[in-house]
Amino acid sequence: MKVDRSVILGVSVGPLVHIALLFSVFLLFAGHNAPGGGFVGGLVAGAALILRFVDGGAKAVERTVAFAPQQVLGAGLLIALATGIAPWLSGGDFLESAKLSLDVPVIGTMKTTSALPFDIGVYLVVVGLMQFVLLTLGAEDEEDAG
Repeated sequence: MKVDRSVILGVSVGPLVHIALLFSVFLLFAGHNAPGGGFVGGLVAGAALILRFVDGGAKAVERTVAFAPQQVLGAGLLIALATGIAPWLSGGDFLESAKLSLDVPVIGTMKTTSALPFDIGVYLVVVGLMQFVLLTLGAEDEEDAG
């Protein structure tokens, strides 16, 4: 069954996806001192992928994310696991927190903790999972149409 695409949806999805992805990255980095973090940022990015899926199907989602969902999920799991294991190498406990402070010439002092790479890993896991689900749903639609 052929479904006509909405012109309004097609025009508005592009800017909305870009804004949502930018906001998801903001939530990822702001999550240490305010509400947000890797999980919430990943959910917002997943919502952007859902918008892209509603407008253009699985092919649009594939064009939006440059990597296969297995690669995104695997990279996220490896980053989160490496963040947890790294303190063991220095005699600490699993997922022990550490602070890093850098003096950047133009920007000034930047501070972060070891929770940031863990949040990045969680973000990638959530985005990869959403991508995997949408591509699976899209494959079923293509099988039904074909």
